[in-house]
Amino acid sequence: MLVVTREEIMHAVVTGGAGFIGSHLVDRLVLDGHQVTVIDNFSSGMPENVSMHAAFIEADIRTKAWLTKVKDVDFVFNLASPASPADYLGDPLQTLLTGSEGTLNTLRLAHEHDARYLFTSTSEVYGDPLIHPQPEDYWGNVHTTGPRACYDEAKRFSETLIDTYHRYVSLQTVIVRLFNTYGPRMRPSDGRVISTFVRQGLAGEPMTIFGDGTQTRSISYIDDTVEGIIRAAAVGHPGPINLGSPFEVNIRELSYLVAQALDVPHRVTYLPLPEDDPKMRRADTRLARQILEWNPSITPTDGIRKTVEWMKNLETER
Repeated sequence: MLVVTREEIMHAVVTGGAGFIGSHLVDRLVLDGHQVTVIDNFSSGMPENVSMHAAFIEADIRTKAWLTKVKDVDFVFNLASPASPADYLGDPLQTLLTGSEGTLNTLRLAHEHDARYLFTSTSEVYGDPLIHPQPEDYWGNVHTTGPRACYDEAKRFSETLIDTYHRYVSLQTVIVRLFNTYGPRMRPSDGRVISTFVRQGLAGEPMTIFGDGTQTRSISYIDDTVEGIIRAAAVGHPGPINLGSPFEVNIRELSYLVAQALDVPHRVTYLPLPEDDPKMRRADTRLARQILEWNPSITPTDGIRKTVEWMKNLETER
């Protein structure tokens, strides 16, 4: 969608390209005929996710050494960030610096090469929202010194930094806000709700629900998310643009769907709700529908089934 003919192949740099979402984006860009260079330090990405059809530089975007190793860049996709609770709560300082120094370095790269730039932000910028569903012009309700702030504020700072480059340096930038993406290549122990439920179900364990399970999420299957990113990159609207799903489900319903896909008894254990865990999530996707002509097409039932099949195969291979 970003090119018309193969003679117009674009060189795209994808930071975080060994991660869950980043690796799927790399696959799509390669499939579309683009030249791709992946930048990743494997802090949360996996070596087996790196496409054999992409160039690879093992580097931390918080450093500057890698910047001179990349030549003739047309587009920078910045997906580098610890994104799951197990990762950002495990190393909050790295998370904050990736969203500040790391984002600044990727902007420097794009500016030096006069390249276009896309950043994957998150629905966590809305915090524990007081408006539902969440539109892009909602400023959010974020606890700036809470345990989740390292991730929330890193993304919020990145958005401000990117918008500053867009306004004052005239860099072509795009910000998309992703809502609860799931699918193959999630790490079973990453702390995300769906991967956790599947891992527990496969192990014959009760599924852990924090709180009473009525809190909601706006889950989006990986293929839909990548399609939205590609469309946003092609259209070039600066955003921010929500990329989420109208399929809002509560956590208890999610546990039922996973148990059904696994064909196991539905057994749950309840634990206290973590501090600042959002009570509700649903993307207002009017802008994505209008600007990108984008609508998610994979239902939670189908997406969870695909995810379960992949994780079953992963366990079999082990």
